[in-house]
Amino acid sequence: MTQATATPTAASDFSGLSRRIKEAGLLDRRPRYYLVRLGVVAGLYLAGVAVFLRLGDSWLQLLLAVYFAIVFAQVALVLHDLAHRQIFLGRGPSELLGRLGGNLAIGLGYGWWMNKHTRHHANPNHEDLDPDVVPDVLVWSQEQARESSGLARLIGGRQAFLFYPLLLLEGLNLHVSGVRALRQPWLKHRGLEGALLFAHFALYLGVLAWTLSPGKALAFFAIHQGLFGVYMGCVFAPGHKGMPTLTGEATLDFLRKQVLTTRNVRGGRFIDIAMGGLNYQIEHHLFPNMPTPNLRQAQPIVRDYCRQLRLPYHEVGFVASHGEALRHLHHAGAPLRRKDRS
Repeated sequence: MTQATATPTAASDFSGLSRRIKEAGLLDRRPRYYLVRLGVVAGLYLAGVAVFLRLGDSWLQLLLAVYFAIVFAQVALVLHDLAHRQIFLGRGPSELLGRLGGNLAIGLGYGWWMNKHTRHHANPNHEDLDPDVVPDVLVWSQEQARESSGLARLIGGRQAFLFYPLLLLEGLNLHVSGVRALRQPWLKHRGLEGALLFAHFALYLGVLAWTLSPGKALAFFAIHQGLFGVYMGCVFAPGHKGMPTLTGEATLDFLRKQVLTTRNVRGGRFIDIAMGGLNYQIEHHLFPNMPTPNLRQAQPIVRDYCRQLRLPYHEVGFVASHGEALRHLHHAGAPLRRKDRS
């Protein structure tokens, strides 16, 4: 899609929406929901470990690799809610549980992800400010394609066809990014972050090597990490990929900046659970600390409010959301295809 353009209005537009949301009680904490959700996810994780140890050196472990890809992603989605203070009001409990669940349980650097995700929320789909649209491996606009170098320039023309194969490496990329961040001065508690990360790697690889033969261990690792990356990519990509991008100085107010660059994904309770509520990406970006179960209730309020303002509110099905993202990737890579032909 093209760059987003709109005439900014007074901040009172968002204030009016915020008032409606607060009056509906949708920013209130949901401790019982999160107590159950945390218990279920932790139980699934521990049950998987118990079954893994019980099975021993068996090819049935490859089914468990698929299971753990799903469980790891569900842990990551809980961490997302922790990072946004949806569960605990205080920073201390959120960061403690975030590091235990992220660094130690699934090998995802909580501090690195917090920094990256905070910048994304402040400037979604901004080509200069959002780390999620930096032209690292993929390019997100034709201008980025023209200025690309390295791997992005090499594969950019065919990136739409390579998107899902590349997601097979996203799980490993998440681990590596957390380790690389340990050298950054902005990362708080680097010693603790590093100790928990490397404890996870040691336990994970050690248990695989101790329990499984080399061939089975390698197959388990590939399936687990590959599907974990695909799952994470399929949850986070539909929210913004293929939506308008921004460049230069901000010209949109908060409400329009969040709504115009964001897409919702329609679906029932299954999609709500599978995507951890991030199918309501517009509502989440407008109210990041809103508890996940309240997003469904907030949607009609936000949608009607946008309709009153004649502000486009984009919502499609899950398959259609990926189709839009892939078409955008193909369009963005057009300059590199023309260069190849010439």
